[in-house]
Amino acid sequence: MLVKVLIIGLGGFAGSISRYLMYHAFDRHVQSFFPYGTLTVNVLGSLLLGVVFGLMQRQNVLSEEWRIFLAIGFCGSFTTFSTFAYENMVLIRENHLFSLALYVSLSLALAVMATYAGYILSK
Repeated sequence: MLVKVLIIGLGGFAGSISRYLMYHAFDRHVQSFFPYGTLTVNVLGSLLLGVVFGLMQRQNVLSEEWRIFLAIGFCGSFTTFSTFAYENMVLIRENHLFSLALYVSLSLALAVMATYAGYILSK
């Protein structure tokens, strides 16, 4: 049990650092009120999660340690619903209602499609 918790923690550490670096890479290059960085990490995280789930269905492709490291640890901390919710509140507060609708729609649609694409790619 302790080993699994440590593996998840290491994956979470790697995922959160990766999210921070990617978010700030977008922030430096794209000056916009639209949250491109969070949208990108959530879609990429969904793609990776789809790949992991697809590989999990194959026998002996990923060990249990790799599955929990990637799916629970890395993807769980790389993607972020709390940041998504906060950015939606900012868009509401600043009366960017079209951007709000676009962001919510794109986030949901692209994340689901990316998860499915990752699943298909892994087969």
